[in-house]
Amino acid sequence: MAIKKTPIVALIYDFDGTLSPGNMQEYSFIEAIETDKEKFWAESAEMARRQDSDNVLAYMLLMLQKAKEKGISLRKDSFRQFGESVELFKGVDTWFKRITEFGKRHGVTIEHYINSSGMKEIIEGTPIAKEFKTIFACSFFYDDKGDAMWPAAAVNYTNKTQFLFKINKGIDSISDSVKINESVPEDQKRVAFPNMIYFGDGETDVPCMKLIKQLGGTAVAVYEPGNAKKKESARKLIRQERVNYVCPADYSPGKDLERLVKAIITKIKADESLNALKNEFMEKATDFDKLI
Repeated sequence: MAIKKTPIVALIYDFDGTLSPGNMQEYSFIEAIETDKEKFWAESAEMARRQDSDNVLAYMLLMLQKAKEKGISLRKDSFRQFGESVELFKGVDTWFKRITEFGKRHGVTIEHYINSSGMKEIIEGTPIAKEFKTIFACSFFYDDKGDAMWPAAAVNYTNKTQFLFKINKGIDSISDSVKINESVPEDQKRVAFPNMIYFGDGETDVPCMKLIKQLGGTAVAVYEPGNAKKKESARKLIRQERVNYVCPADYSPGKDLERLVKAIITKIKADESLNALKNEFMEKATDFDKLI
């Protein structure tokens, strides 16, 4: 009889607009370069349009240019200091521990991941960085002095999907391009797609949400409480059948999002138990056939 394994459930989060109300660059970095967020993002968008460039690469280049103009040295420690001031939605600070413990009580291993077009180094400076098994996000190359010099990873709305397959196969490295393409039997993959819950807030998350939903997982669109525009964007996603659920981004105990996620985890565990029972009965039936 096959050895029963504790099922792994992966909770995968976008960051900006999902765990935090704004873009992470807007809290300390934009203040440090003495501009405002509207001007920064407008300039980034114009740069991308003019050069027909990826928008993520454009904002990363603009960060380097603006910092240089102001004589600011961008090092890993600098980014992490910016991360300390990033605002989080209500309840996020205790969310991960609560959900992980709930999973443990129900015989499920919970893992948390970031899949973001924001900056990995800034996320690493937030108080919740330690909660994630892996942070898939943009990052820089650094020179021998430790200064940021060039994008090392640029995560946009379409290439975000690759990280779902890496989680599926148990790959934590962005640079891996070998193991990700190897053929692995479904029952040997580390996290099944039906055991994934994806959290996002808008159109840049659509490819991931749609893929997760198509492969049997759960996609949840969240929106800033009290923000009518964000709420309508989230509701649009469910009307278009791109997500399974819509919830306010309030991660506090007992709120709708916690109730929903606990119910999804309970269902995943029940499905896993039912499948295990099915396999057990199949083995018994096969053994009986051999005897007769």
